[in-house]
Amino acid sequence: MKKKNIRNKEESNWEEKVVQVKRVTKVVKGGKKLSFRAVLIVGNENGQIGVGVGKANDVIGAVKKGVADAKKHIVSIPLTRSLSIPHPTNGISGAAKIILRPSATGSGVIAGGSTRTVLELAGIKNILAKQLGSNNKLNNARAALNALNSLRTFKETAEARNIELEKLYQQN
Repeated sequence: MKKKNIRNKEESNWEEKVVQVKRVTKVVKGGKKLSFRAVLIVGNENGQIGVGVGKANDVIGAVKKGVADAKKHIVSIPLTRSLSIPHPTNGISGAAKIILRPSATGSGVIAGGSTRTVLELAGIKNILAKQLGSNNKLNNARAALNALNSLRTFKETAEARNIELEKLYQQN
């Protein structure tokens, strides 16, 4: 019994936000077939985030499928002590481009649209973001996820270059 309670607590710390619900149609022999597409973002506000899409004949079914899809595509991101990102980064998805930059403590999340939702659910508190190109909510969310996925910590960078962490900070 105790295991069930622990499992429910682990799953309950995941927060889900619906970014977009669209009614889409498919032309078939008998006319038009209506269905719904839901774009969801799932995060635990502790450095893990996922973006998912679900399609179904009803909104509730589309949302459930979107949550399942988002949980399949979860990425972990490194956060600094000030709940920001370690370095500036860019992300691309389709025609959507996004620029993410760490900002000063207390500045908050300066971003718009689905990018803001992605950053807040990832647990980032101090960041500056700019969307370029497309206004598509799904592509902007995926571009933000792409940018966050490319983040590296100083320790990971030092290991990749086969040098000590202290040498990374030295200037020649």
